[in-house]
This record gives sequence, structure tokens and C-alpha cells, in this order.
Amino acid sequence: MHIGQHIKNVMKSENVTVTSLALKIGTTRTNMHKILRKENIDIALLLRISKELHHDFFKDISEEMFSNR
Repeated sequence: MHIGQHIKNVMKSENVTVTSLALKIGTTRTNMHKILRKENIDIALLLRISKELHHDFFKDISEEMFSNR
């Protein structure tokens, strides 16, 4: 799973802008764009994003990992 793309998809479905999410997690719009291009990100950062978007990305990752067995 490309986590940046997955976050972007959730943002789109929830009508959340890059700017608003950046402000909520305490980063810049430019840095938020960099995060969304990453295939993997830091767990603490993913936790902050999960909380702000009210979406359990950890569950998504786990489900994908175990569905490929």
C-alpha cells in the first residue's frame, strides 16, 4: 500500500484539503504534499493524520497485509 496515496484518497472522500490537514497536524502545505508522495511514513505522523481524519490507517494496512496471505 502506498500510504501517501491512501491518505490522499481518504482526504478526497472526506473533502479535506491539503492546507487544512497540514494546519491540523502542525506542518506546512509544502511538507504535506511531500508526505502525500511518500510510500511509507513515520508511525507517529500516521497516528496524527489518523486522528485528524478520523480514519484508522493502521487497520487498513493490517487488513491489506493479512488479506494477501
